[in-house]
Amino acid sequence: MGEGINKGIAVLALLMTGACSGANENPTDNSDKEDGKLAEPTIRWRMASTFPSSLTILGTMGKRVETLSRDISGGSIEIKFYEPGALTPPFEIFDAVSYGAIEAGWSTSGYWAGREPALQLFSAIPFGPSAAEYLAWYDHAGGRALFEKIYHRNNIHGLICGISPPEAAGWYKKPIEKVSDFKGLKIRFFGLGGKVLEKLGASVQLLSGGDIFPALELGTIDGTEFSVPAVDLKMGFYQAAKHYYFPGWHQQSTFYELMINLDIWRELSPLHKAQIEAVCSTNIRYGLSEGEALQVEAMAELEEKGVIFHTWSPEILEALRQAWTEVAQELSDEDPDFAHGLQSLNEFRDAHKQWQSRGYLKD
Repeated sequence: MGEGINKGIAVLALLMTGACSGANENPTDNSDKEDGKLAEPTIRWRMASTFPSSLTILGTMGKRVETLSRDISGGSIEIKFYEPGALTPPFEIFDAVSYGAIEAGWSTSGYWAGREPALQLFSAIPFGPSAAEYLAWYDHAGGRALFEKIYHRNNIHGLICGISPPEAAGWYKKPIEKVSDFKGLKIRFFGLGGKVLEKLGASVQLLSGGDIFPALELGTIDGTEFSVPAVDLKMGFYQAAKHYYFPGWHQQSTFYELMINLDIWRELSPLHKAQIEAVCSTNIRYGLSEGEALQVEAMAELEEKGVIFHTWSPEILEALRQAWTEVAQELSDEDPDFAHGLQSLNEFRDAHKQWQSRGYLKD
């Protein structure tokens, strides 16, 4: 109860700050005209981020929203990127956007499992789809309708606004040679993948990016996953753990999101809505191509630093897959939206195999 009160006070303080500073003002000076038409009003938003702008892909995609929105709109959309904690704690962005304390947020929806379990389906899924398949389901097979339904009832309009390729499966101080090695392991792990490891006996924590390395270095945790090799290299995890595992069974692709207060979104002109959606479309393309391009060089550098690459054994992968089946069933039993979303995705993937198995070359 005390935690809820404190969050409410924090959000109220943000609202008062915004009101006093005028940060929420949307100038509507339409005195300039082009070809007899009223000019678009300038909108100015604050966007809190879960990830720092210096962090490759995860943060840089968010920073690109700031520059792209200005460039695509000709300056009539100003979305200012704020570093984690500058406006609100990283894990409280959902509430801040929902209540209108800030206009927008940059994150990934798996962080909001405590609010809406089904939002985890729009972040990353164990043994889930590739980026292309994930986007196909979201855009054309029912994913977006559920995503918007969940966010709208929380007074948020969500847009998928970035994507990254498969992650690595984590850094470990000691090799993981058998399934029983997960038992008692203290590890930082994200989202649904963390629930899978709990099934195998691991003690899972969810730490924000800046807290992971100190915990790994000090031995508070025995291992961690975070992102793709280019990002993990920048985070410096190789200095505290040398065993690096592939493939990233828990995140074969990852969605990132732009969250916008729903009341504010509804007030936008059709042109501004289209421009913001265009920002996210080009950001998705850029994030995916950059993500694929950076990994080879990053892995070579990690190898030079003494990192040992491992591939999961078939036995361990099968145990992880079975544990995911249990987790998926339990979450489906608990939450109708999760059940609906997972069924929708699985049905799409089953049908998509007809095309995938025939249309693509096998290695």
